[in-house]
Amino acid sequence: MPKPSWMRTAAPTATAVLLCALAAGCGGDDAGDEDLEGQKLSWRDCPAPSQEQGGGDGPSPLPGGDEWQCATMKAPLDWDEPEGETIDLALIRARASGDERKRIGSLVFNFGGPGGSGITALPAFGADYAKLRTRYDLVSFDPRGVGRSAPVVCQDDQQLDVYFQQDATPDDRAERTELLENTEEFNEACEKNSEKVLPHVRTTDAARDLDLMRQVLGDAKLHYFGISYGTELGGVYAHLFPKKVGRAVFDAVVDPTQTPEEGSLGQARGFQLALGNYAEDCVSKAEDCPVGDTAQDVEDRIAKLLKDLDSKPLPGIFPRELTQTAATNGIAQALYSKDFWEYLTEGLQQAYDGDGQVLMLLSDSMNGRNENGEYSNITAANVSVNCADDKPRYSPEYVAQKLPEFRSASGLFGDYLAWGMLGCTDWPVPGAADHPDVSAPGSAPILVIGNTGDPATPYEGARRMAEALGKGVGVELTYKGQGHGAYDSKNTCVQDAVHGYLLDGKVPKAGTVCS
Repeated sequence: MPKPSWMRTAAPTATAVLLCALAAGCGGDDAGDEDLEGQKLSWRDCPAPSQEQGGGDGPSPLPGGDEWQCATMKAPLDWDEPEGETIDLALIRARASGDERKRIGSLVFNFGGPGGSGITALPAFGADYAKLRTRYDLVSFDPRGVGRSAPVVCQDDQQLDVYFQQDATPDDRAERTELLENTEEFNEACEKNSEKVLPHVRTTDAARDLDLMRQVLGDAKLHYFGISYGTELGGVYAHLFPKKVGRAVFDAVVDPTQTPEEGSLGQARGFQLALGNYAEDCVSKAEDCPVGDTAQDVEDRIAKLLKDLDSKPLPGIFPRELTQTAATNGIAQALYSKDFWEYLTEGLQQAYDGDGQVLMLLSDSMNGRNENGEYSNITAANVSVNCADDKPRYSPEYVAQKLPEFRSASGLFGDYLAWGMLGCTDWPVPGAADHPDVSAPGSAPILVIGNTGDPATPYEGARRMAEALGKGVGVELTYKGQGHGAYDSKNTCVQDAVHGYLLDGKVPKAGTVCS
């Protein structure tokens, strides 16, 4: 199977964002003598998202009635042949709302994944960044391989429905064989349908796209806001172009020092921590917790539910059933934000009564499936970027040896994250490195924000990112909170620090703690 799509995704954007993305293939043009750095963007009203972006309606107008604008930018398909074939990258922007004389430039967002569409994410959360818009054009994009930007295509909707019903945590030889065969079929479909683009979706390619975007937008420096995987992309950009870094913020930080195995193990611990925090919160309410009498009881009942689902799935969303794998995926989705905990409680209550609909809806959201049964290309893009980036290839025998360590980290999520390491085993493109290089001597300061309760990008990664960026570059700030990311928690201390740096150039003191 591919890596679980929550390996490096950015929620709370997951629910609102992973259901939206735009699509188009490689442009097939030859750049020839065209000056890509000097190209002019043709901004116009944004179309409704296509299936690859998740479908739905076009972005609602901005406060005050201004419309979002969309454009496409040409970039080399292969950065080693910059004058060869090009692809179209989809961009979106909201023009700065304040005094033009105080405008700083463009602030480019990447909301994570890899595989998340910035075209749908930015409008979904645009109101949250209204203050930043006073001095910046807010800009985001579909990275190469995603949505409208030369999207990777693997299996169709019907095949994906079957694929996500499989048992992703095999208990015996037969189940393991089936999992390996399904993984191989998925990977072969990616190669068959997207062979041309697969070698060119590495994070280093996306970072070079970012620098081209900076130039086309007319900025001397890249001002950047990266979330989750967006922090890895930002770190790679800073490594490649340290002198071009402007004001940058990394939130929900990926640990750049870890191998894929170490990252998966860290996530097992992170989601287990978040589950414990959810359980403690539930039983601390004035009213009785409807899914357990104590925090341990809550966790034990969830573990029993998942064990029962392994042999006897529940009715889900007809004709699909809520399997053990789908329930695990749905629970993980709900742990991305404290705002989702009420849905987890509702889903668990339903499941205990024999109804799997809510947990399946949460799982569908994670997998990019909309209510019409159409999938965005979040899974295809997520696997393609991760496998192109990550050099290690793990065997079933190796994973089996590691199961005790993963189970020790999380009885609930350990098996799923361990077996998820097989996603790249038969991938047709070799991985680039054990982990990304983000050292950026000479870069401007980068504000690095870690959340102590983050399940998907555990808190320790923020310090390691700050250290890896280098002395005088990475400036760490700690948020003592819950969920994936800090800025969108609306914590005043965090937002004041971000606004102070991005709007006024005031770098907060390293080691600042917000709670």
